[in-house]
Amino acid sequence: MAQTEKKAGLLRRTSSSKKPLKEKVVLMYDEIFAKEDPTKNNPRFWDELFLMKVNLEYLEGKLESLDGDEVMKIKDNINSLFHHCVQALGEEHQIKVVNALQTLGALFRGVHQKNKSSTGFDIINMLMGFDKAELRMKELMESLDSLLCGDGSESLKSLCLKLLLCLVTVTDNISQNTILEYVMINSIFEAILQILSDVSSRAQHGYDAVVLLALLVNYRKYESVNPYIVKLSIVDDEPTLDGMGMVIHHALAEYNRQYKDKEEENQGGFFSTLTSMVGSMFIADADEKLSVQTNEAILLALYEAVHLNRNFITVLAQSHPEIDIATTPATPVPASPTTPLGTTPPSLDMMNNPELPLDPNLQTSNLLITFLKYSSIVMQDTKDEHRLNSARLCLIILTCIAEVMHCGTPRFLHDDNMNFRVNLHRMPMRHRKKAADKNIPSRPLVCAVLDLMVEFIVTHMMKEFPMDLYVRCIQIIHKLICYQKKCRIRMHYTWRDLWSGRVITVCKFLLSNETGLLAKHNIFQLVLQVVNLFNMFITYGDTFLPTPSSYDELYYEIIRMHQVFDNLYCMVLRVSHQRWASGRSQLVK
Repeated sequence: MAQTEKKAGLLRRTSSSKKPLKEKVVLMYDEIFAKEDPTKNNPRFWDELFLMKVNLEYLEGKLESLDGDEVMKIKDNINSLFHHCVQALGEEHQIKVVNALQTLGALFRGVHQKNKSSTGFDIINMLMGFDKAELRMKELMESLDSLLCGDGSESLKSLCLKLLLCLVTVTDNISQNTILEYVMINSIFEAILQILSDVSSRAQHGYDAVVLLALLVNYRKYESVNPYIVKLSIVDDEPTLDGMGMVIHHALAEYNRQYKDKEEENQGGFFSTLTSMVGSMFIADADEKLSVQTNEAILLALYEAVHLNRNFITVLAQSHPEIDIATTPATPVPASPTTPLGTTPPSLDMMNNPELPLDPNLQTSNLLITFLKYSSIVMQDTKDEHRLNSARLCLIILTCIAEVMHCGTPRFLHDDNMNFRVNLHRMPMRHRKKAADKNIPSRPLVCAVLDLMVEFIVTHMMKEFPMDLYVRCIQIIHKLICYQKKCRIRMHYTWRDLWSGRVITVCKFLLSNETGLLAKHNIFQLVLQVVNLFNMFITYGDTFLPTPSSYDELYYEIIRMHQVFDNLYCMVLRVSHQRWASGRSQLVK
């Protein structure tokens, strides 16, 4: 008995001292990271490698664990791995293709993470070798193009897009990613358009395709000729442009829905009571509870489409029924770190259906309305840099929309036959009540744009004054008024709210905080824009103000608030005299 127990204890000690067995694919990775050619002892090494499931964590970790000299010693093996990955993309066996795509992604990420500080041609040499880089990338891009345009599985196409997104985003600054030079030469633009023009492909891959296109357009866009910019600017295929607009609309609408859901969750109850009791003390907490991750990638795609393609402008105004995507069952799609939406609600397909019946009592919407709602949410809180940049991009897009006169964009904004009820989100404030949705009138879209600008102006007069955003807001208002003056459009809008409670209040704020603001900003740029805006109303108001009484109200407000304009004039004289005196004293010295 004692002898049996002794043997059992010996066996336990022996088994516990053994290291855990490595899976075969990890052993093969170790052979690649050795100095010798892995095919020396196994001629079928590469064929066997791509039949086994990829261990991404181990492969990337192994690359990152090596120092620079060690990586250079195994450069030939990494070049061979890259080469055989590209070759495997042409295999009929889909398992090999999938494993090759995943391995390529791990290679791109691992090598770039290892050499993050010096991205450039050394990365190209490490992955492919200088002498073979052009050929290897040509083969890779042709294979990806073939897979995206072919009749293969949707999951395979998704992996191709994920690999391309990985390739584009491995560097913080996209223009420093020199591998993209080969993506410029071997274009996949047509493959992206094909995905966007097809209803089924768009529903599953549209988001990745739109984001990928937006990123490729930004590669050295101001330094050299980018073929993706040129091609995007001349696209006139209606199904493709509609598909791009539908993807952008769906992503923005999903953000709006998530925000609305959180807003409804936080209404009522103890928290709401406390907020109303102590006022603005808990406003920041409310904003944190209502915060939803913004989507700058889709905003960038919208900006590039509006900025580059004049034909896309018409997509903004295409009306469709306003369907609540939260109440419809979702169709699952493969989740990915690049796609914030894990599902594709069927509203995307429903809106693509040309036979969808339109109920005359059903509220209609379009991409511009959804974007305005999105902007009204994002612009509420600009305290952190992330949301500030998002709000800035929203205003840049609105500036582009307002100034594209040759496309007739402002015309559809002012069209009386295109009236919409736009429910903009407003920042909670003690001195006003939240407007009920049913009380929102149906008006031309330009009214919603002006409302959004006025809302931003009145809610962001704070210590960290967002000067550049205010400048853009006044610019947008000025551009819209110039169009109304040019076309003699008499729009029924409550201009008095813009004059008295908004723009003049900004001037009072600048005067009250002159010392602090002058140290940080050139406030005279904003003051000049405000004065020009009033001069537009005074000089040309008879061409676009709706009634004679509107003119009377304008003069009444100017006379009533004349002290503000007098103080502005005195401030300009005082500061200019101080600067002149300071410059003269320096000249004397």
